[in-house]
Formats: sequence, C-alpha cells, structure tokens
Amino acid sequence: MLAIALTLVGFLGMEIFSWAFHKYVMHGALWSIHKTHHQKQHGYFELNDVFSLFFGSIAVVLIVLGLENFDYRFWIGLGITLYGFVYFILHDILIHRRMKKLKRPSNHYLDGIARAHRAHHKSDQRDDSVSFGLLLVPRRYFRKQ
Repeated sequence: MLAIALTLVGFLGMEIFSWAFHKYVMHGALWSIHKTHHQKQHGYFELNDVFSLFFGSIAVVLIVLGLENFDYRFWIGLGITLYGFVYFILHDILIHRRMKKLKRPSNHYLDGIARAHRAHHKSDQRDDSVSFGLLLVPRRYFRKQ
C-alpha cells in the first residue's frame, strides 16, 4: 500500500511541480529553450525536448538509487516515469499529433485538456499564455463549446 501511495506522490507531485515549473521557469528564465515549443515545428524534435530528458534523468536516478531495497526513491521515481509516459501520450501524441496516424479521441476530459492546451498556444509570447497544467486545467475548458 505504501508503494502505491509513494507512486501517486511521484505522479501527482509532477503535475503540481510541472505546472509551477512551466509557468515560472519555462515561461521565465528558460523561455529561450521553451519558446521552440510555441513556434512552428520544423522537425520531429525541438529544443524544448531537453526538459523531458532532464525530468526523465531525475526519474532514472531515483529508480536506480531505490532499486536495491525498493525504497521510497524507487516508487517516487516510478510515479515520475508514469507521469512522463502519460505526458508523452497526451501532449506529444494526442494533442500535438507527433504521430499523425492516430486519431484524436472524442472524450470529454481529453477534449478539455486539448482545449486548454490550444488556449496556452494561442500566444507565442512568453507572458501571454494561460493554462500551464497538463492533467489539471481550469474548469472552463470542459464546458460545451
């Protein structure tokens, strides 16, 4: 039971941390890297992808450090990894269509997330964006349009 709780801490902690990091760091001091995500994409990868490598590295380090005894580091690292997987599926594949062969699902929750993300990308400027979360977005994006 503790393992599940710690995995959830890692997963939910990433949503909270990612929101703050996205709003205050990516749209702040590290805008020069993140702005590549707000510009027209010219290839499969963008400079912004280094953030995924950074967070993925943290998860790997935690998993490896906790592997010997399956302690809290392993389970929190697993939660971060699961969040990264969900992020990749929702954000990169379903919202930004990096794999064009898959169709967008018609699901109320996923539609709301996609609407919030489109609102976030209406601006290609550092200070004009809204809705910085992935899974937890303002309720207004779930209302019928």
